[in-house]
Amino acid sequence: MTHAYEVAVLAEAALGEGPTWDADAARLIWVDILGSRVHTYDPATGHRTVRTTEQHVGAAKPRVGGGLVLNLRDGVGLVDPDDSFRWLHREPVPGRRANDAAVAPDGSLWAGTMRYDEAPGGGTLSRITGDGTVEPVLDDVAVSNGTGWSPDGRLMYYIDSPTRRIDVFDYEGNQGYEGEGRVGNRRPLAAIEDGAGFPDGLTVDADGCVWVALWDGGAVRRYTPAGALDRVIELPVPRPTACAFGGADLTDLYITTARTGLTAPVPAAGSLLVVPGAGKGLAQPAFAG
Repeated sequence: MTHAYEVAVLAEAALGEGPTWDADAARLIWVDILGSRVHTYDPATGHRTVRTTEQHVGAAKPRVGGGLVLNLRDGVGLVDPDDSFRWLHREPVPGRRANDAAVAPDGSLWAGTMRYDEAPGGGTLSRITGDGTVEPVLDDVAVSNGTGWSPDGRLMYYIDSPTRRIDVFDYEGNQGYEGEGRVGNRRPLAAIEDGAGFPDGLTVDADGCVWVALWDGGAVRRYTPAGALDRVIELPVPRPTACAFGGADLTDLYITTARTGLTAPVPAAGSLLVVPGAGKGLAQPAFAG
């Protein structure tokens, strides 16, 4: 199925990732992990900014009251409204870096890690609160990727890319399950078939459907809450990495892409793409810290 996409920002990101709509600032935030850059883009004016970080940055999310929370190679850091930086939680592990992250309905950051060599079990998923408290959620991950919540906040979706699955957990908010952070009852929602790529970043729309970018699959797919595939957006790049709804009415689907590892030039690879009017997204919470 073909849909009209546009190049929102022509760029050469090595590993574009983590698009997030910042409603307060009316802008899209995204990162180039391997380029150590945080990008912002205002679709109304075309204004763009680029912030260079001192180490690889897996994700950047808006904070309550302004600023950013960054999932960095050596831990989680904060950019304050005055643009100063400070560490919230620092835990360097040789050979490991940050990857995708998401803000939960309660305002906590769910931050993923992975080894540079993608070794099985070398990554983690942790919950970090505004006071710097860290709660391990998953400690046997290869490539921690897409994380998102259902519209009613009762389900959490999660991707460990080499499994080729989108998994779903029951999410219990502040109740929690002992030894498992705040999630339990993990089960598969959908599996990606051989030859269709690997699931990467995801977003959940207002209908409760899960949109997932397929690394080496050249597409974004939408799955219903029952796990049925009901929409495919084919793209001009082999490595889309993540997607998020943005714009004033949250109807435009923004898609980050990567150039790393490609053996032949692909003009749009590394750029930020957009599919106008693709659906209806959910407002995302800011980090409460």
